Amino acid sequence: MGDKGIARARRLVLVMLNMTLATAWFIVLVASAAGFGPTSGVRLGLAMLGLLVFSWLFLRVTRAILQHRYATREVVITGVLAYAVAVAGGANPTGWGFVPFAWLAVAAIGLSRRNAVLLGAATIAVSSPLAILLTLFQQDPVWSQDEGSVAGLIVGVLVYNLLIGTFFPWANRLWVWIWQLAEQAHDGREAQARLAVAEERLRFARDLHDLVGHQLSAIAVKSELAVRLADDPARAAAEMAEVRQLARKALRELREAVRGYRELDLVAELGSVRAVLEAAGVECRLHLPYRDVPAEVAPVFAWVVREAVTNVLRHSTASFCDITVRFTGEEAVLEVRNDGVTARPVAEDVGSGLTGLGERLAAVGGTLSARPNSSGEFTLRAVAPVLAGVAA
Repeated sequence: MGDKGIARARRLVLVMLNMTLATAWFIVLVASAAGFGPTSGVRLGLAMLGLLVFSWLFLRVTRAILQHRYATREVVITGVLAYAVAVAGGANPTGWGFVPFAWLAVAAIGLSRRNAVLLGAATIAVSSPLAILLTLFQQDPVWSQDEGSVAGLIVGVLVYNLLIGTFFPWANRLWVWIWQLAEQAHDGREAQARLAVAEERLRFARDLHDLVGHQLSAIAVKSELAVRLADDPARAAAEMAEVRQLARKALRELREAVRGYRELDLVAELGSVRAVLEAAGVECRLHLPYRDVPAEVAPVFAWVVREAVTNVLRHSTASFCDITVRFTGEEAVLEVRNDGVTARPVAEDVGSGLTGLGERLAAVGGTLSARPNSSGEFTLRAVAPVLAGVAA
């Protein structure tokens, strides 16, 4: 899951948390329209005003949840307002009495499991007596059939409050937990990429040290010896001749090392990217010819594979990646297809590295294209000419 996928998941979780507030408004408005609420206009006005302030604070609490912090002050004030609104509205369980449970649905997020259970029990313990006492003095669309039975009313209110006091808080905690898992997976993928870069740098530094470290040390020693032999020109000249030979050897080995890093091996690169994709949870399927890709295009294709897979890991929400290589007597084709499509056109992605790949392919007479298609997939296609007579 890329950055856009995380942002989309965050918006979805925020919507789901705020749906509890929307449910509270729906229940309150339906109950008020049906005449099951405060009969006094002053009480109704105060209840509505309190619900508006409650809603504003509720939205602040949900935003804080997605910022990984617990807004203690807002939670406390919102809780007091929830009960004030419930009492002003009559506290009937299927009307204004739902507001404290809307508060509980977000107040329990961020607490430990034990504290969340205790908070839910306390909310039920306070809301149930209020609902029972106030419902005894007014009609309610659900509890009217129990008018002659106080015991039936008590049991009904307790069961109802237990259900909503259990469902909404734990459903919202589940949504936030899933979102946090997605964030952790995303952070883990980025850490894996940084670790791979660090390991490559260490390997490069180690190889350079092994290749030219000895020659450079010998050059330093012989140069110092030549200075000491300044009074003996013949011996000093011999030492400097050896310094020159060592310098040439070091330069040659350095060039070979750099050339080895710049010219990737296609087979090794395919195996490497497959392992990285599968470690990141992306199914990788390779479709390769039965013979080796021509040597003149294999290094370029290796760079294309590396960059394409890097983009799959960083910029998409792909679940699979298909890599296909084929060639005829005239051209070789590499296709990298995945089901993660970015919203921006590829040409606008400055950091994608695709411009550099296009230049590499152009240097061998090839072309590069990268675009999403109508089926919701993204395909990167590289085409390069090969020597006549070579076919798979």
